[in-house]
Amino acid sequence: MRTSAIIVAAGSGSRLAVGQPKAFVTVGGRTMLCHSLSTVAALAELVEVVVTVPGAMENEARAEARRAGLNVPVKVTEGGAERQDSVRIALGLTSAESELVVIHDAARPFAPLALFERCIEAAVRSGAAIAAIPAADTLKRVEERRILETVPRAGLYQAQTPQAFRRQLLIAAHEHARTRRISATDDADLVERLGEIVEIVEASALNLKITTRSDLEIAEAIAATLAR
Repeated sequence: MRTSAIIVAAGSGSRLAVGQPKAFVTVGGRTMLCHSLSTVAALAELVEVVVTVPGAMENEARAEARRAGLNVPVKVTEGGAERQDSVRIALGLTSAESELVVIHDAARPFAPLALFERCIEAAVRSGAAIAAIPAADTLKRVEERRILETVPRAGLYQAQTPQAFRRQLLIAAHEHARTRRISATDDADLVERLGEIVEIVEASALNLKITTRSDLEIAEAIAATLAR
């Protein structure tokens, strides 16, 4: 199926505290954005890429797309106030000829091509699919730094990206959220609220999201290992 990719790269990176937008921080000699763009560039189904960035970073994003070797149209747009807003803006720029949309956070630079492919295959089959890993740690519900209860982790997964959806389903989910003022931290949540099934594609902890300086240190170690 013809597939549009949305790369969410509009985060400020305030918790990373490196003085520049997170997606433009280098890991293993390349920006996080370039890592993600290089991976999606190899998708056989890809017909276009839409990248959301902070204001005034559009030219930098286009330069990263050139470095990544993309040979499909690349659309760059300023993101919104929240991640959900950024995805909605990008979704509005996707081609009506696309049948699927795969969404990925640039802050996860190590998502392998095979993971994108498996999410797309699952979305073709089910309509919606996300990368996720089983919760490995004991979970505690906490209020004001005090434990209220221990939450059984059986059947619990940690959502990641990429996440893939049939385009019309994703459009309906975002429109439903907009009209009802629903906020969510990932697109699968919006699709679930329509009563649709979302399939899990098991991923790896190596597909970490870089948020803090500690995450960046771990990412540099992973990049060094992958480069060997």
